[in-house]
Amino acid sequence: MPSVLFVCTANICRSPMAEAVLKARRESLGLGAAAAFELVQSAGARAGPRGEPIDARALAALQRGQLSVEKKWRSKRVQPEDFERYDLILAMESDNRDVLLKLCPPELQHKLHLLLDFVPGLEGQDVPDPYFGPAAGFDHVLALIERGVAGLGEAWRKGTLPKA
Repeated sequence: MPSVLFVCTANICRSPMAEAVLKARRESLGLGAAAAFELVQSAGARAGPRGEPIDARALAALQRGQLSVEKKWRSKRVQPEDFERYDLILAMESDNRDVLLKLCPPELQHKLHLLLDFVPGLEGQDVPDPYFGPAAGFDHVLALIERGVAGLGEAWRKGTLPKA
């Protein structure tokens, strides 16, 4: 049963969007996927200590996609115990993965991947950070995340997810 932690920089837009997508789509990923992907969270490689709400533009993009986050959702920072707790730790971009590589014990680094590694043709590519751009950038990011989650589900169905 793969537990998944999505990671971006501050955990206020991309990773909570990915968390919302996987939680909403896990039922449609195949028989048993809802139970298999029961533990899904998001965190920030450099998230602030106060627990910020999701970015309003990210929330609006999710709502346009008929998705939502939990009302009490707050950002959190990646914790050392997360490397043990989660089977897959999916970074939104290579900079986030590089930060995680420095924090993660070497024997657990096999759990670290980019989300788009699960999208044929987009392996090794970043989910762009829409924070400093127009609101339309959040819709583009949501579309990429949807593809990443679909690819994750496909890998799970085929039994080709990386081993924890």
